[in-house]
Amino acid sequence: MRNEALTLLRQDQWRLIDQSTTGILMPAIESFAIDDTLCASVGSHLAPATARTWVHRDTVVLGIQDTRVPNLNEGVEFLRSRGYEVIVRNSGGLAVALDEGVLNISLILPEIEKGIDINRGYDAMWMLIQHMFADFGKTIEAREIVGSYCPGSYDLSIGGKKFAGISQRRLRKGVAVQIYLSVIENSVGARAELVRDFYLRALKGEKTKIAYPEVRPEVMASLSELLGTPLTVQDVMLRLLRQLKDNSSLLYSGQLTPHELDLFPSYYARILDRNAELTKP
Repeated sequence: MRNEALTLLRQDQWRLIDQSTTGILMPAIESFAIDDTLCASVGSHLAPATARTWVHRDTVVLGIQDTRVPNLNEGVEFLRSRGYEVIVRNSGGLAVALDEGVLNISLILPEIEKGIDINRGYDAMWMLIQHMFADFGKTIEAREIVGSYCPGSYDLSIGGKKFAGISQRRLRKGVAVQIYLSVIENSVGARAELVRDFYLRALKGEKTKIAYPEVRPEVMASLSELLGTPLTVQDVMLRLLRQLKDNSSLLYSGQLTPHELDLFPSYYARILDRNAELTKP
């Protein structure tokens, strides 16, 4: 795992698109259209490997399977009544809650050789996070944390408490490996309770073919809590920058290229279509 994941992290160039501050003012739905745009660009070798960082205000991002709950409208209205925007993303997984205490990182990589095995992409992100926080001497595990929201085999945890989840999006020979990192301590429990209550209202005890999580807030925590150090999003950004610099000959800050700006409207329109029913008042 280690060597294969390391080859994905090591790139001749890393372009960083930092929207950890400006993204707060941007509708969260745009983030997923941007990652699709970058997949198309990087996958076509029209741009180098790209790391994008993003933060959004109170938003619940549903997975496609979440739209199949028996009482979706009631669940969505509950979230909106709590002041949360609700969108459906175009990558895998189930519901995730975002706020200004959560840093999202997307690594957009080109498919190379025989392609990037799905676990290799997950392992690369896991390794990146391990390196970012290696100085704390804590073991960061990748395994499903039962009772967390959006559970999966690559939940990242310390001491059995989840602080991050990873998903992937593959498009036009580009791969976006996406992670959310719970950074700030005071919002984790509230996010977990929110997602728990969404499922309670959207399911109402009905049996479904899909196994939705029974969320238990106590199995989730922030990096600040787990590492015993108050961290900010910008603290984590600096750690990311150091790792990208160590794994490339050139790290530079950039924005969408003119070609990517031309691509963006079509990918944005696609995700708007996916959200059309959900966004009806």
